[in-house]
Formats: sequence, C-alpha cells, structure tokens
Amino acid sequence: MASFYLIVFLSFSLVTVQGDFNYRDALEKSIMFFEGQRSGKLPPNQRISWRGNSGLSDGSLAKVDLTGGYYDAGDNVKFNFPMAYTTTMLSWNTIEYGKRMGPQLQNARAAIRWATDYFLKCANAAPNKLFVGVGDPNADHKCWERPEDMGTARSVYYVSPSNPGSDVAGEMAAALAAASLVFRSVDPVYSKKLLGNAVKVFSFAVQYRGSYSDSLGTAACPFYCSYSGYKDELYWGAAWLLRATNDISYLNFINTLGANDVPDLFSWDNKYAGAHVLMARRSVVGNDNRFDSFRQHAEDFVCKILPNSPFTSTQYTKGGLIYKLPEENLQYVTSITSLLTTYAKYMASKKRTFNCGSVLVTEKTIRSLAKRQVDYILGNNPMKMSYMVGYGTNYPRRVHHRGSSLPSLARHPQSFGCDGGFQPFYYTANANPNILVGAIVGGPNPNDFFPDERTDYSHSEPATYINAAFVGPLAYFDSSKR
Repeated sequence: MASFYLIVFLSFSLVTVQGDFNYRDALEKSIMFFEGQRSGKLPPNQRISWRGNSGLSDGSLAKVDLTGGYYDAGDNVKFNFPMAYTTTMLSWNTIEYGKRMGPQLQNARAAIRWATDYFLKCANAAPNKLFVGVGDPNADHKCWERPEDMGTARSVYYVSPSNPGSDVAGEMAAALAAASLVFRSVDPVYSKKLLGNAVKVFSFAVQYRGSYSDSLGTAACPFYCSYSGYKDELYWGAAWLLRATNDISYLNFINTLGANDVPDLFSWDNKYAGAHVLMARRSVVGNDNRFDSFRQHAEDFVCKILPNSPFTSTQYTKGGLIYKLPEENLQYVTSITSLLTTYAKYMASKKRTFNCGSVLVTEKTIRSLAKRQVDYILGNNPMKMSYMVGYGTNYPRRVHHRGSSLPSLARHPQSFGCDGGFQPFYYTANANPNILVGAIVGGPNPNDFFPDERTDYSHSEPATYINAAFVGPLAYFDSSKR
C-alpha cells in the first residue's frame, strides 16, 4: 500500500503546483478560529460574534476559579492536555514566524494569552494540585447543546503527588515556557510569571512521575489518553525550558531519559519529533555540537516523511496528502508540516543539506512538500474543497461543532437543553447556521473523499491543535510570496 501511494505521489511531487492561495487571508482566519473556541467571559473585541459567555462558574465545584481557556474541538469540555499542546504549538509558530505575521501577530498573542491566563489559574488555585480539566466528558458527549447553555456537571479534575500526571504537567510546562518567549519583549512581567510557573509545574511533573491517564481514568480516556506515555512530555517540557532559560541542566535531564525514539508522526500525544526539531536548532543554527544527535534525529524524522526517501514510512493519498490515521488525519498533516517548514527555515539560514540514503535533501525539497500539504488543505485537492471553514467558496458546511450547528443566543434566546439540539440540528442535512471561521476539520478519507456530514466526527470535527500547528506554515508561505 505504501509503495502504491509513493509511486502516485512521485509523479507530481517534483513539480511545484502553482496556486493562487491567499495565505494571508488563511492566516487571519486560522487564528480567528480560536475565538470560536473560547470559554469564559468574552472580551468586547470578540470577532466571532455568535458566541457568548460560557463556563462562568468553572471551578466552583472545587471552590476555585477555573474560568477561561478553550474547548478543544466540537464539544464543551476543557481538556488541558491537548489545550497545552495547542498553546505550545501556537507559541512556537509565533516565535518562529511572528515577524512575518504582520497585523496577525497581535491576534496570535491574544490567542496564546487566553490559554496561559487559564493555565496560571490551574497551577496556582490550590496547593499540591495541578488542575487539568473542567467538564465531565462522558456527560458532555451525551448532549448536543451550545456552550452558553451547558447544563452538564462542570466536574473539576486535577493531578497531585498521590495521583500524578507527568504528561499533562510536562505539556503545561512546555506551553508556559514557550509562551514566556512570545511575551518576553512586549510584556516582560507577564513573561517572567509564565516562566516561573513553567519551572514549578515541570518540577512537579518530574518529582511525581506517572501518567494522568492512570490517575484520571475515564475523564481522560478514551478522549485524550496519553498513549505514548509521559516520557515524551518530560523530554518536550525540558526542551522548552532549555530554550527559555538556557539552563544546561535541562539538557542533562533530557540525556538521562534515554529516549531516542524517532517516530514518523507528531501530535498532541507524541512529542519526540517536535522536541528533536526544537533542539536541532542549536546544532544547525547555533553550531553547537552537543546538539548534533538531536539534529540527526530531526533529519531521520524528515527521511520518514519524504515520499522519495528510501526510509519513508509515510503514506500519501492519490491527491498528495500525508495520510497517517483515519481519525482527524489533518491534525498529523498540520503538525508534521509545521515541523517541515521550521526545519527548512533552520536549514536555509546555514544553507544546510543532508541525505536520506542516496537522496539529497535541501531546504527546497522540504519546503515543496510542506507547500503541497498547505495547498491541499486550502483547496488544491481532488474535491476542490478548502478544509478551512470560511476560506474560499467551497468549504465544509456541516461541521461537527455544537455552537456552530445550533442557532445562536441572539436568534434563539431559550435554552435547548442537553439533548434538545440533536433532532432538529445534529441529524439534519442543513448547513450549520453559524460559520466557525478558520476552523480546519479532520479532513478527507484515504481516497481524498470528504462527505461533509456532521455525524461523521472523525472527518468533520475541527480541533484547536489542528489550527495551532497550521499558523506557522501559513505565515511562512505568505511571507515567501512577498
């Protein structure tokens, strides 16, 4: 199967497809999407106007304030594990491409801060507790209601010394550390606060080791189980703290983990590839040979992705899309593409090349593959469909998203109740009444087909982590056109 996909892709991979994509417009929309996912009291400059205040009593069951943050996807739950990964990726892309974002830089910072303000509450609300989620996912998934109407229990979840969660704590530390770099020059007081909390949360992750999946049970699984374990989050968290502090003890810690995995994907669950690219920067750009092994791991990862590499382990659809897993495949596409553009950027700064066996890999090789993925998502695909809602004219209309699929409070002030939204709005072929601008859905199946059915959540549900990873590549290709 892999060889079939490879042959098909090679027939056009060597030709850069010329598209007329407006990357700047897509960048603006990709960041605007986060406003549609906001929980808490919305600000006066809220641009997605059909959303209203929600979750205003979050944390009250534990007598703490846990308002704010983001709903992860089409539901009304705040899962800190994917939310923190979202924040780390949004921060990383802002660090790398902020100067290329133009007016969107301010919006990117606002999107990051909406999450980090919430994480600061989670880290400081009670001693010896790190709050990691709000809302009972099992109860929530039985309802189809607007976030503004939530009647389900807003259960509060935390990890502690006796019920550890090194994975979720490690990712939250990564998010706080990465965000501290975003705000370092524009708000040094806030930046210092983020970094101090990153150090504290990471120490907790290291001192009390264990998986949050084991501690939280059905509140984490099967929704966001830490399938890869927690070592990759410790690795990733330490990599970000090293970037933010320049404290070499974090490198020494990474070296004690003995984690040399080189996976062929990157996601909210498995962080190794991202950590390798992040650390490789010190080797490629900084000429620091202490980081050469990370550069080698990063290039081994690229060799597993490139279609014409002898080491490839990546399938492609006939249309040229990276295809990893059936559910929410575009999350892997955007995350991998983000690593590709960032590593290409590092290579370009030093005119670096490397080999996958006998295949020479240049910055242009990687950039061409990344551009193919970006353009596929924006409409250069067999369906001629943009998988970003509100971008272009042909995009998903029946997105698996509660708020988008139900009439807004302005149009229907009365609550629908827990299951009142199913029959008239979930099980219907009608388009969603509210456009969730910028949302990137799960994407097409391996045959490049997208049914655009609300009930088909694995293909039609958007998620914050799909978008967060896409912001960087959009800024990268927008600036390269100027």
